[in-house]
Amino acid sequence: MSQNRPIILIADEMHPSLFSMLEQAGFTYQYEPKISRIALLEQISGYEGLIIRSKTAVDAEVLEAASQLRFIGRAGAGLDLIDLETAQRRGIRVFHAGEGNRDAVAEHTVGMLLGLLANIAKGDREVRRGIWDREGNRGYELGSLTVGIVGFGNNGRATARRLSGFGCRVLCYDKYLTHYGGAYAQEAKLEQIMEEADVLSLHLPLTPETRLMVDDTFIERFEKPFYLVNIARGEIVSLPALVRGLESGKVRGACLDVLENEKIAKLTPEQQTAFDYLRNSDKVLLTPHVAGWTHESYVRINEVLVNQLKEVL
Repeated sequence: MSQNRPIILIADEMHPSLFSMLEQAGFTYQYEPKISRIALLEQISGYEGLIIRSKTAVDAEVLEAASQLRFIGRAGAGLDLIDLETAQRRGIRVFHAGEGNRDAVAEHTVGMLLGLLANIAKGDREVRRGIWDREGNRGYELGSLTVGIVGFGNNGRATARRLSGFGCRVLCYDKYLTHYGGAYAQEAKLEQIMEEADVLSLHLPLTPETRLMVDDTFIERFEKPFYLVNIARGEIVSLPALVRGLESGKVRGACLDVLENEKIAKLTPEQQTAFDYLRNSDKVLLTPHVAGWTHESYVRINEVLVNQLKEVL
């Protein structure tokens, strides 16, 4: 392997499998999972590569200090922690490992939907309390519903494939793709999804355009009551708007793996009010941002990341 391989700073906690993969590929790295922002700003100029996960924000200040930086690798799908405009201006390559957790995300999406539609969590809680209510827990079959997937990248496609196996009619919409429908999903306009979908599943990155996209107006545009699934980024959905949708009946239920603010101990008063409603509602399933966080995906993400490194360099 060439002696000119770049030195990489790994600034977030990673699965140990990454280290042997990097070593086998001939890369030199420094593992600093607890590095502070001050230390990052002081040290980043000595590195040509940077690998992050979910902790480290790579904003303009960091990028301006990174005088030798050639690339940034994100061990995951979203790139909202990185100032992409500044990175592009400075000629820094940015790539992510979206393929690594797509199967995990798809399975989690289906699992949450099945759990909500069949009242599994609600029924479990009731039986533990000695309540045996069959009629109150009568569910709906996933295969009887039309699912609208918004965002048809790695995660959206993997989810569509699994939903099709249940017999669902799957509609998909992606503003930035053309001719993307296929065996598992029918390409559609967003308006068609709003007219026909029983379930809306979000698979979008967080951008200025998608931030708080799902607000009161967005929800009211749906022709019929629908279930909302968000396993993408919490800030895409306004939680107060979602609560109002649940209260009015326009939203039949919600599966949320992400929240607008995931620092539960530091919610604003408005966020706390919304969160209290959601956590006490039998119409809502909540998980702690773990859709792509399986034992298998943790390793697979590293494989995708290192393979991209080898290709890029």
